[in-house]
Amino acid sequence: MLHTAQAIVFDAPQQLSVQTLEIKAFEANDIEVDVTFSGISTGTERLLWDGSMPPFPGLGYPLVPGYETVGIVSKVGESATLQLGDHVFVPGSYTFQGVRNIFGGAGSRLVVAHDRAVKVQASLGPQAVLLALAATCYHAIALGGEKQPMVLPDLIVGHGVMGRLLARITLALGGPAPTVWETQAQRHTGAEGYSVVHPNDDSRKDYQAIYDVSGDSSVLNSLIMRLAPGGEVVLAGFYKQDLGFAFAPAFMREAQIRVAAQWKKHDLHAVTQLVESQRLSLEHMITHTYKLGQAEAAYQVAFSDPLCLKMMLDWSS
Repeated sequence: MLHTAQAIVFDAPQQLSVQTLEIKAFEANDIEVDVTFSGISTGTERLLWDGSMPPFPGLGYPLVPGYETVGIVSKVGESATLQLGDHVFVPGSYTFQGVRNIFGGAGSRLVVAHDRAVKVQASLGPQAVLLALAATCYHAIALGGEKQPMVLPDLIVGHGVMGRLLARITLALGGPAPTVWETQAQRHTGAEGYSVVHPNDDSRKDYQAIYDVSGDSSVLNSLIMRLAPGGEVVLAGFYKQDLGFAFAPAFMREAQIRVAAQWKKHDLHAVTQLVESQRLSLEHMITHTYKLGQAEAAYQVAFSDPLCLKMMLDWSS
């Protein structure tokens, strides 16, 4: 019986290795997943890579990153509901021993509780790694509708993967096409049913719901200035520096500021249903795929190349 697996390890900030690590003992409610692909997050994972992550529970090195993993179930415990051969999405794990699992998904084999994994259509292939980011976007929208009607974004800041998913989910939920701001010309392409503009080319100051996924901690004041009275700014990215804003403009607009955190299981199920019903497409967002032997180069490209929307690690070898 195999008790080890390969994993990506951040030994220290900007120090990466591929190691063979001991995996956790298998329990009755567990499944074992042979990983086929995992994604590299340019948000939280970048902060773990460069050492700039704000204080976070369990943070420390060495660590195994990754929370965007897909694979095939190769073993099931007696209490598990999934079956051998099922294709599943796994949002991280606590598989690996002797290291921190933050978020523990970048490995060749994972052992997780069966109810942590979500069965997906085999036809999705590597696109299923995008479900975590799609669930994050859905959560940002749905969170605002828990006590009142859901407010869909009419302005999205940033046209990376999260900006594209936010725009596509808005359309999938029946909303009007949002405007998307993007300062990098290389990322103005790829819009499907909505427009992408440089913020300097947009004169509107009556947005009701502005969703920021830029990760830019200096952007809040400029967004408040674009709100309609009573409008809302939703901080749906992750920021390594504190945010602040000028009170008077926010006061004049009675601006609302909302922070959206990690998705919940029902958000993941909701976007999976949108994808499987073909209302939400995950196509044309995976731009780069590297083999495990190219792992260090993969992280460098993912974090530095503006043409890289989503980097995929191929574990098939």
